[in-house]
Amino acid sequence: MAAKGGVFRKPNPWATAIVAVLVAGFFSFPYIVMFISSLKTRAEITKQPPDYLPASPQFVNYVDVWGYQAVDPGRALLSSIVVALGATVLVLLVATPASYYVARFRFPGRMVFLFLVLITQMLQPTVLAIGLYVEFVSWKGYLLWGALILINAAFNLSFAVWIMQSFFASVPKEIDEAALLDGLGRLQTMFKVSLPLVWPGIVTAIVFVFVNTWNEYAAAFVLRDEKYQTLPVAIPSFLGQYVKEWHFMFATAVVAMIPVIILFSLIEKRLIGGLTAGAVK
Repeated sequence: MAAKGGVFRKPNPWATAIVAVLVAGFFSFPYIVMFISSLKTRAEITKQPPDYLPASPQFVNYVDVWGYQAVDPGRALLSSIVVALGATVLVLLVATPASYYVARFRFPGRMVFLFLVLITQMLQPTVLAIGLYVEFVSWKGYLLWGALILINAAFNLSFAVWIMQSFFASVPKEIDEAALLDGLGRLQTMFKVSLPLVWPGIVTAIVFVFVNTWNEYAAAFVLRDEKYQTLPVAIPSFLGQYVKEWHFMFATAVVAMIPVIILFSLIEKRLIGGLTAGAVK
């Protein structure tokens, strides 16, 4: 709020803290409910009227769920990790040189190409479910992981190219030209000079692709195999026709958040460092 003389008044730290806590609580509430529910027994979850807190926290649910016969959450967790990491690496391998080339060279149809790249982001696995099934129905066993990696990489590649080319374009061309004059090749210039300057874009692409692939359901459901299914497909399997293991489902859902939390904790410094690079000489 502006004070007299055009000087801005410093925000009240207590008011800022209270608003921050309220916002954090609002967005954290579903996860808190999910965690509390994972510590209940089956009877406590279905009790009417409900008990909001478990009488005795059942941390043993996080142990028993791995021995559950109808669903193998450990195998599903491995499948999700393999598919998410594989799709993320594949997208980076393809999107990095593609976005660098688009940002550095002006070629006929460049804007049309970027427009088509953006348009493909509108396509989702749900729309192409039948086609995906026909294309990959014969892929069995570990090849199913390969199919899901290719599908998720294809559907996330367009965003990665779009966002990374904008970061490459923000780097002055004179930097690349100086590196080329010093004897570096074009690939060396891209990897040694340009990439360290576009870390925010790379991190954005990594987060977007990994989280999207981790949460992808449609393609994984169409091509599902009980032995190689991913977590989004495996979690609803705890709710059978006659038995509904809500406590195991919530426990598995909490475990499913851990890899994403680990990813953010690992890249946080890179993201902040990239955003603040060059701010202070």
